[in-house]
Amino acid sequence: MTAKQRVVVTGLGCVTPLGLNVKSTWDGLIHSRSAVGPITFFDSSQFPCKIAAEIKNFDTATQYGPFHPFGPDSEAVTAIAPPKDIRRLGRFVQLTLAAALEAYQDSGLDAVRSKIPADRMGTNIGVGMGGLPEIEATHIDVLEKGPRRISPFFIPQVIANMAAGQVSMLLNLKAQQLCTVTACASSAHSVGEAMRVIQRGEADVMFAGGAESTICKLGIGGFGAMKALSTANESPEKASRPFDKNRDGFVMAEGAAVLVLESLESAQKRGAKIYAEIVGYGATADAYHLTSPAPEGEGGYRAMSFALNEAGIDASQLGYVNAHATSTPTGDVEEARAIAKLAGSHFRNLHVSATKSMTGHLLGAAGAAEALFTIKALETGIIPPTINLDEIDPECEKLGLNFTPHKAVEKKITYALSNSFGFGGTNASILFKKA
Repeated sequence: MTAKQRVVVTGLGCVTPLGLNVKSTWDGLIHSRSAVGPITFFDSSQFPCKIAAEIKNFDTATQYGPFHPFGPDSEAVTAIAPPKDIRRLGRFVQLTLAAALEAYQDSGLDAVRSKIPADRMGTNIGVGMGGLPEIEATHIDVLEKGPRRISPFFIPQVIANMAAGQVSMLLNLKAQQLCTVTACASSAHSVGEAMRVIQRGEADVMFAGGAESTICKLGIGGFGAMKALSTANESPEKASRPFDKNRDGFVMAEGAAVLVLESLESAQKRGAKIYAEIVGYGATADAYHLTSPAPEGEGGYRAMSFALNEAGIDASQLGYVNAHATSTPTGDVEEARAIAKLAGSHFRNLHVSATKSMTGHLLGAAGAAEALFTIKALETGIIPPTINLDEIDPECEKLGLNFTPHKAVEKKITYALSNSFGFGGTNASILFKKA
């Protein structure tokens, strides 16, 4: 293998409960807005948890383009999908296509498609659970109306890799087409593994990200049975409160985020805007417990350390960590301990924040969304806050970390880290450098 290619980010796209694109989502983050509210997707009156972070006003016919990924004389790509095809797509796939098209538009790749062969462009879209609402709805149909009512599109609606498959087909991406499934670390691993593909020289461009849409009776009921969800139903905007003494669980959210990763050589050759460089990636396993993190966040600490070591930097150069921090009693403390251990004597130079306090937990899409937020923090010099941090957990407070409470902070930073951890004890940390 030749020397590793350097990998940069040249396009951003997302659909989140805070907004239908990067601009509106970022505006919500830096202005400390909560996207959490009462569940409207189904009647939640019988459920202990009655709140979630839903995406509002999402239109599957949103216009992007026109693009011509199959050549200048081909039919233009201008919408997520024709109306007749929408029923073939699970909601998580629809959200993915919107995010991918925004990222594609942002990257400027369409103007140079004739110079980058399709087999040098690929995709890796991580998904945690796939089409759970569609599975639920089809199961009800089978019980009430019999097997003849099963749609021929049911299986393609729910398979997790269909998000990557649809992006690949829509944008004519013929290099690797992968789907990483590692619970809530899925899309962080997708970004990291897509970086490795480019580093190895197997592609010049990778569309990397994640998607999730599981706000349904099975999703809310299942996580609720584990006592993992907040039940602060009377004040939903305050329910997601990472690092706070009174946190009582996470708030489920939905969304998608896609990053365009590109070799530095390719990006410079075409004069692309470069948002940031990915300079480190760590992936580890706790090998400890089905749902709880290892004591002291040991696995997460190793993932962060691997990312810094790959970049050849030490903790004194790290300016910001976007924490995985979901607002669960155990996870937040263990991650905070791991970050404090990583920072060592340099903890005063570091800002930490948990953007899930505003977006809720996007599950399989969280890693990519929060990687995008980390990149925006580098680009803008604005660190998004941890809202609802009214009374810091004593175990977190004694660590001395700055958890960026309530309001965004202006700070020029060069290196920033994004953490994502998942059930099964899987961990991912991605280190970005300001362009």
